[in-house]
Amino acid sequence: MLVKLTASGLCHSDHHLVTGDLQMPLPAVGGHEGAGVVVDIGPGVTEVAEGDPVVLSFIPSCGRCTACARGMSNLCELGANILKGPQLDGTYRFHARGQDLGQVCVLGTFSEYTVVPTASVIEVDQGIALDKAALVGCGVTTGYGSAVRTGETRDGDTVVVMGVGGVGINAIQGARIAGARNIVALDPVEYKRSRAMEFGATHVVATVEEANGLVTELTRGQKANVCIVTTDVAEGAYVAQALSLVGKRGRVVITAVPHPTDTTVNMSLSDLLFYEKQLCGSVFGSSNPRHDIYRLLDLYSTGQLKLDELITREYTLEDINQGYDDMFSGVNLRGLIRY
Repeated sequence: MLVKLTASGLCHSDHHLVTGDLQMPLPAVGGHEGAGVVVDIGPGVTEVAEGDPVVLSFIPSCGRCTACARGMSNLCELGANILKGPQLDGTYRFHARGQDLGQVCVLGTFSEYTVVPTASVIEVDQGIALDKAALVGCGVTTGYGSAVRTGETRDGDTVVVMGVGGVGINAIQGARIAGARNIVALDPVEYKRSRAMEFGATHVVATVEEANGLVTELTRGQKANVCIVTTDVAEGAYVAQALSLVGKRGRVVITAVPHPTDTTVNMSLSDLLFYEKQLCGSVFGSSNPRHDIYRLLDLYSTGQLKLDELITREYTLEDINQGYDDMFSGVNLRGLIRY
């Protein structure tokens, strides 16, 4: 279907294509966090019609593969295609200067119009604020799910979030909504620490050492139940640091994208064994987008989930590089391109 986009979030993951931490054939149209309105449909499309508002899910889900059937549509087999370049059917729908252009996550939301498969589209209610709904296509769902789905945060838990960016701030929201008693935001940037308090953090620290002392005090030495790593890049050294912050059967969730060549991490296997600590990866927050995107928008409509406040600055597409400069300068939680 052809979608006219209302807005696209500026997610760090697209910049990982620039650094090579995520790899796909270039040139390609970036952007994977968007929402808009269907303006035309191809033959055989029955799920949506012209005029329907939609959110684009950055991982397509077929609903039929083993992962989808087991409730793990974030790991749908179609996800293997999102960095290959062409559409799921092998065709290219963007072209420029005599060559085909791939689409990041088969979406390419850094364009006012895009052609996407039905497996990537979630129809939403008429009247929904699509500029806000765009954010649940990746960052909000990933962060919230990292705390609630992968981390399994429960009422009364103590949670540490390492890295308060566009994903980490929503991990904080997820922990708050799940009922965590203590939510410690760990980030070296003062602006992000101050904003974290607005979204539900109960305490803020700048270093792992500060976090260790604080968490030990808050829990009478029991340490945190969950630590979620949402830094700009996942480094091997962060694993030992995160594990040091959780107690018995504490769970460390790695959501940040690592360097593809990194194959070693720092950690104590004895600590892992004798305290039954857990180390988990999290893609899309272990969420099922066709269920969880609706749930998150319901939480937004009832005032429990903050979306308006996430958008620090808006940009035109022509100003996209300024948007990423602002991200790396630490002055944005989420930049948004408005079409």
